[in-house]
Amino acid sequence: MGRALRAASVASAAALVALAVAPTAGHAAVPPRIDLRVLVVDDGGPATAALTSELDGAGTPYTTVDLTAAGRPVITAGFLSDTVSGRPRAKFQAVVLPNDNPFGAGSAEMTALAAYETAFGIRQVDAYTYAQPAVGLDYAQNGGYIGRLDGMQGQVTDQGAAGDFGYLGGAVPFEDNDPYQSESYGYLATPLATQAAGATFTPLVDAPIPGSAQRGVLVGQYAHDGRTELVIPFVYNQYQQQFRLLARGIVEWMTQGIHLGADRNYFEVQVDDVFLADDRWNAALNCTPGDVDCPIGTGEDSDPIRMTPADAAYAAQWSAAHGFTFDFVFNGGGSEDWKSDHATTSDPLVTQLMADKNSYRWVNHTYLHPFLGCVQDVSVVPWRCQTTASGAPQWVSRADITAAVKDNRSWASSHGLTLDNQELVTGEHSGLKVLPQQPADNPNLATALSGLGVTALASDNSREPDQRQVGPALTVPRFPMNVFYNAGTAQEETDEYNWIYTNLAQGGSGACATSGNSTCLIAPLDPATGYASYIVPLEARIDLGHVLGNNPRPHFMHQSNLAEDRIAYPVLERVLAGYAGLFAANTPAVSLRTADIATELQRRAAWSAAWKGGKVTAYRIGDTVTVSAPSGVQVDATAPAGTRQAQLLGTTAFGGAYAGRLSGWAQPGLLQGSVTLTLPAAAVPAAPAAAAHTLAEPAAPVGRLPVPKGVADAVPAGPADSARQ
Repeated sequence: MGRALRAASVASAAALVALAVAPTAGHAAVPPRIDLRVLVVDDGGPATAALTSELDGAGTPYTTVDLTAAGRPVITAGFLSDTVSGRPRAKFQAVVLPNDNPFGAGSAEMTALAAYETAFGIRQVDAYTYAQPAVGLDYAQNGGYIGRLDGMQGQVTDQGAAGDFGYLGGAVPFEDNDPYQSESYGYLATPLATQAAGATFTPLVDAPIPGSAQRGVLVGQYAHDGRTELVIPFVYNQYQQQFRLLARGIVEWMTQGIHLGADRNYFEVQVDDVFLADDRWNAALNCTPGDVDCPIGTGEDSDPIRMTPADAAYAAQWSAAHGFTFDFVFNGGGSEDWKSDHATTSDPLVTQLMADKNSYRWVNHTYLHPFLGCVQDVSVVPWRCQTTASGAPQWVSRADITAAVKDNRSWASSHGLTLDNQELVTGEHSGLKVLPQQPADNPNLATALSGLGVTALASDNSREPDQRQVGPALTVPRFPMNVFYNAGTAQEETDEYNWIYTNLAQGGSGACATSGNSTCLIAPLDPATGYASYIVPLEARIDLGHVLGNNPRPHFMHQSNLAEDRIAYPVLERVLAGYAGLFAANTPAVSLRTADIATELQRRAAWSAAWKGGKVTAYRIGDTVTVSAPSGVQVDATAPAGTRQAQLLGTTAFGGAYAGRLSGWAQPGLLQGSVTLTLPAAAVPAAPAAAAHTLAEPAAPVGRLPVPKGVADAVPAGPADSARQ
């Protein structure tokens, strides 16, 4: 593999780039325009798909060149750069390649990219590449390691912590969900002992090399020939924890901390049915008496699950000890029913929760949790909608919907609870469509919400993951936690879990084998130990995956899970402890209330539509970032600490501090048509140095690097983890 570019190739590339970029001496007089957009050269592999997913989720604009597509654009100097009003323009602020050179030795496209990166100081990410001298690493065969990385513990180096990976606490654990499948694969190698003239290699994340006292590179920066590459010699997919942990740093590195879009970690838990009693799972019947899943004639539950005053006191103590605020989603009528059933005028649970009411956020869940969709016919299992003589569904009326919400507001007011009346969680998310019985929303729901002033309406993420409009309200999809509403003890939870997730031959329902989004347990869990040993770590791993996904959607469970065995807490504690062990103090998990989540999702959707529709223009010239978007669309951006937003007169603060950067939404100031950010001088990327060297030829790809099936088709964490299936 040759090291020097052929003279003709270098001369040709240099001539093309010279049309756009003056010599280095001219940079100070005419600094180039750098467009805030990433170029992703995609080979169809999981690594580039993962990086594209991160850009999508954060709202960072990118352009994809699909190497497998006929008639794809050819990467030339003209594709990469031009001039705008006499100023040199780089059309992309960063480049993502599937490996260090997907085009082959002597390729004109790689030559053009290398010259472009050198001329404009553009960084390149090698999404998954072979450990080799061409990327500053020794061959892994020379005292390194090649193979599975499942369960390996990576570590951020001092250099990584001081730079773009400083938001991490240090550890980068690799998933190992299935001992029978390879879920990751890579090359652990050390940097070359002697680098090429002028080249340096800086390990940013490493791991111990099996059978050796040395550490091998997982992520490293290779600076050479006026270019800088982020070398990643292992393969991953968008769901894996190791990628989710590193994704932010990869983007910050490639964009030098200045880009559109933002990435934060979110964790909010909503507790439904507060003040109600929840029906209890019956292990003999394998259903829940009092609910619609039991055969007709089963009768009501004689022993429902309801928090006690001691449970309420513990919730307040736990919340304070862990610095974590629950959203209590409440039904005031549950307390009135309890008092009636017990022939008393006071409810000790209410007394305790009202004493601690400022420890929580409160959300309206209707007065008595009625089903607000079609009128249910529960004389059959599964239930169906009652119909008119013409066969049309009978709908719960607008008046009934309105009363269910207003009565709960009145109850809250009489007990001194502070509500945001824009927020609503209906019982079972009813009123919204539910398949297969009710394929459309209750038409009375939208009009009722309008009269009530509701603008944020909870929905079930497992049914409808996308936000949508319902009258004046935007839905807020919630993640259902696999801690069941009808379980107050660990044994009840385990028994029901076994019923759902074991096959017929093992005594289960068999639904796991036929639902299409779940898998069966290998064997039923031990009722005495299964909850703590299996369900808790699995559910915590799934929930933590949501937290790491830049996803503000809340999780929800039920008050029954805070009662009796208090089975919610081990899951929550494991999530919080896991998070604290992974991230630095400057990167806390963010907890938004329902109305704010609705707004965040709405802004993201508008921003995504704008940049994907080609309606956003964004660029940096020197220390000034300018972003233009359609009227009414707020701009999402990330910038270095100290960045200010320029106004007609003076400047104002931009964004909020997170993960060592500033990020957030912005809109043009008074009499302005665009958002202008002024960067602190110390954070402005340096202009490229004069290229008084010979470009080394980028390496040719080494065939198709190995990708285990567990990376190509992500291995679920367990039977409740449907997101990857």
